[in-house]
Amino acid sequence: MSAEAARRAPIMSLGELVRAYRLHAGEFGQPVALSAFALSPRETERLFSAYEEDYHISRFFRFSEGGGKRFSINGFSATHVSIDEEIQTIL
Repeated sequence: MSAEAARRAPIMSLGELVRAYRLHAGEFGQPVALSAFALSPRETERLFSAYEEDYHISRFFRFSEGGGKRFSINGFSATHVSIDEEIQTIL
């Protein structure tokens, strides 16, 4: 694996991320604080930015701002994420 590929490799697979999201959200479509994923700020920004860059994945993610720790997801400020149930079609 090249250094670039290693740098861009996800910290958490999409399936793992969706399982963690559902544990916190209870059901799809509910906002979950990005800080709830128990990653460092850098890891949180890297993970969500990587998935947000992929059109086939990002169309299921909804980032929002509310109370809580702010993160930069591809240059946009976000505190929460919700995931659409339809993401299950690509898992």
